Amino acid sequence: MNATTADAGSATTTDQPGAPQLRRAGDGRMLAGVAAGIARYLDADLTLVRVIIAALALLTGAGVALYIAAWLLLPADGHDQPAAAAWIAARRDRIR
Repeated sequence: MNATTADAGSATTTDQPGAPQLRRAGDGRMLAGVAAGIARYLDADLTLVRVIIAALALLTGAGVALYIAAWLLLPADGHDQPAAAAWIAARRDRIR
């Protein structure tokens, strides 16, 4: 491995300006935009992602927990913080 290969291998996807970010989508949303955000990130069909989430929810119950976790932990389009971080910050400010 030479220096050129080592430098190219150390680059991360966050250094690329056009790298997609996993966020809740504002367009194409039904509930919180989780499925639309995942579909956009994976460049997949939105209906397919919704069917997979619904199947996980109905068959194992894991779909509901994963959807709620994604709702709380993924930032929405145009926001820097996820909903959980904003809620925690608001609670912290209220306690002070």
